[in-house]
Amino acid sequence: MIIKLRQNADKAQVEHLTHWIQEYGVEIHTVTGKMDTILGLVGDTSRVPLERIQSLEIVEDVKRIQEPYKNANRKFHPDDTVVQAEEARIGGGHFGLIAGPCSVETEEQIIQVARNVKAAGATMLRGGAFKPRTSPYSFQGLRGKGVRMLLNAKEETGLPIVTEIMDLSQLPLFEEVDVIQVGARNMQNFELLKELGHLRKPILLKRGLANTLEELLMSAEYILAGGNEQVILCERGIRTFETATRNTLDLSAVPVLHQLTHLPVVVDPSHATGKAALVPSMALAATAAGADGLMIEVHNDPAHALCDGPQSLTPDAFADLSRRIFTFRETLCGLSSQPEKEEAE
Repeated sequence: MIIKLRQNADKAQVEHLTHWIQEYGVEIHTVTGKMDTILGLVGDTSRVPLERIQSLEIVEDVKRIQEPYKNANRKFHPDDTVVQAEEARIGGGHFGLIAGPCSVETEEQIIQVARNVKAAGATMLRGGAFKPRTSPYSFQGLRGKGVRMLLNAKEETGLPIVTEIMDLSQLPLFEEVDVIQVGARNMQNFELLKELGHLRKPILLKRGLANTLEELLMSAEYILAGGNEQVILCERGIRTFETATRNTLDLSAVPVLHQLTHLPVVVDPSHATGKAALVPSMALAATAAGADGLMIEVHNDPAHALCDGPQSLTPDAFADLSRRIFTFRETLCGLSSQPEKEEAE
């Protein structure tokens, strides 16, 4: 349930209202905007007397929300959430370009790629230290050593880092990581999500390959319910009957999610298609669909990559795509041709 208060509502009356509502066993989340104050009621609101609340002088409107995700719901939080990692921002008009290799292989490799993608306009560096693989015999990542290499690349270039966590036991290694990624396989690892909700750092949550958008938002709700409001949603393709691509990129997810939630939405065309030749067109299409950012795999030697080489762009190909993306945003969308680099507030 959402209660919209009138402008300049008496503070004493508002406090009395909140105490009275809490007696019904629901939590209240207050959002104070420039013009409006909204009370979001979370929990079983079936016993809360809607008509009686509507009759109060300080109340402008009351609405019941049918969707099970309250904190992620745009009805409760009409303004776009802006997620910030160091100087990089995503959401609310800020475009994020996350780039780097599927997996960290050597310190020389990750630092070189970091330099390349930063020069091309990337705002964050991605790289896998822990790699969930279908086969137990495939390269599983450098684990803690890989995280340290990413931090060295950050120190070298200044780019905030994004890397994936697979298990709660790994959390101590992520203290200095700027954005923690939850992969598609862990989208419904609810114990992990609840623990990440206690952190105060951005979480990039990938959609599961067979999950609905409501299920994605319910997973985000686990993080938000813990108090962590810095969540980025990522569309990375879903499993369908089509075999021409690795997955099927659901571009309609971008505008649909923007209608349903205030959280920023990024698209990963690399995992969606599995083919480097298809990444540029899908990246541009995602930009046109209104994505708040892109997550693109870049490797300095894709032919010899230890993980996902066929879907990785070379640094030169990424630089060309980056120019096209920012030119597209400037000429067709009327937006900035380069990512903003603003000082943290």
